[in-house]
Amino acid sequence: MGRVPRSSLPDGYFHVFSRGVARTSHVFEDADDRDLFVELAWRTAERHSWDCFALCVLGTHYHAVVEARTKELSAGLQRLNWTYARAFNAKRGSFGHVFADRYSVRAIASEEYLYEVCSYVVLNPVRAGLCDRVEEWPWSYSAHGLAAS
Repeated sequence: MGRVPRSSLPDGYFHVFSRGVARTSHVFEDADDRDLFVELAWRTAERHSWDCFALCVLGTHYHAVVEARTKELSAGLQRLNWTYARAFNAKRGSFGHVFADRYSVRAIASEEYLYEVCSYVVLNPVRAGLCDRVEEWPWSYSAHGLAAS
């Protein structure tokens, strides 16, 4: 069965994520890469009127939880991934795809699930053994204390 067309998603809350070309391919190789992506994500959120509830940038992928209109979500994510990929390739003198496929998006239908997804997102580096506590990972963000530490 094919995937649900993104245009059929309702406006609302979304869990979005994108991985490198290969599951083990590092899209964010160092702190500068992660810092750049976080900066681009905030610019994108502002430009496309997203309310960001959680964000986490790891080595091979990123996650975000946002509230947005579907049209603005799609346009913003396309721009975010494209802009970052251009910078990533320019820094390394390379070319081609950085992210695998299109970004992935899941609609969040309840407040309970919103809290669960925000916790999942910001706990990623702890579960991966990159830090002991959420607060130790500088490339994670959670609004309104939505994530458990």
